[in-house]
Amino acid sequence: MIELSNIEKRFGDAVILKDISIRIPEGSVTALVGPSGGGKSTLLRCINLLEVPTAGVIHLGEETLSFAPGKRVGWQAIQKIRRQTGMVFQNFQLFPHQTAIENVMEGLVTVLKWPKEKARERAMELLTKVGMAHKTDAWPSTLSGGQQQRVAIARALAPSPRVLLCDEPTSALDPELSAEVVDVLGQLAREGTTMVIATHDLRLASKIANDVVFLEAGSVVETGSARVIFTTPEKERTKRFISTINAAHTYDI
Repeated sequence: MIELSNIEKRFGDAVILKDISIRIPEGSVTALVGPSGGGKSTLLRCINLLEVPTAGVIHLGEETLSFAPGKRVGWQAIQKIRRQTGMVFQNFQLFPHQTAIENVMEGLVTVLKWPKEKARERAMELLTKVGMAHKTDAWPSTLSGGQQQRVAIARALAPSPRVLLCDEPTSALDPELSAEVVDVLGQLAREGTTMVIATHDLRLASKIANDVVFLEAGSVVETGSARVIFTTPEKERTKRFISTINAAHTYDI
């Protein structure tokens, strides 16, 4: 279970997140959606403490961490939360000087101190899972965007995190390459991988999410099942947002 309680994030006088409280069950996929600047990516990054909340409480697995203005959070406490998460970034963030399999192995060898052979076996298993076994020795520069993102997903999964966090995983891709990544994430969802996805791509959200959190101006406007949010939302603001997107696209819900 992941639980965020009364999360607030400030940058100086600017309030980016306001009193956010959500629960994310194990084995579920939660999509964070809403207009640009609504706080989706910041909230996602608060879960693994790439952004440290100004106030509130994070409960992840067996760890609970509280935040308050002026309160210093220790590095070890941050690491206990962060090691339970895997992160997939918008722009892949692969190491250009390493092959696909070396990218997946890197964290296992350098951070977790696995023997190289064990790390290679795990990396190969994950590259096979994401359909990239045939590109194990390829350099990132020779891979398409979709292929790079699939390697990035394998890398994020390597240490068996409790939750996979995806920050706009398809936004840098054209529709065809995006479909490759949606297929991989959909398979992970069917296997019971816990995921939180910040996305503008409602096709992705409607296809694989169990639950949706609609954010605007740093506040939660509405939460509910994906089917309800995308078909019969309660809030007028949510209705306007969904109808604007649906005017240009048809979604398979």
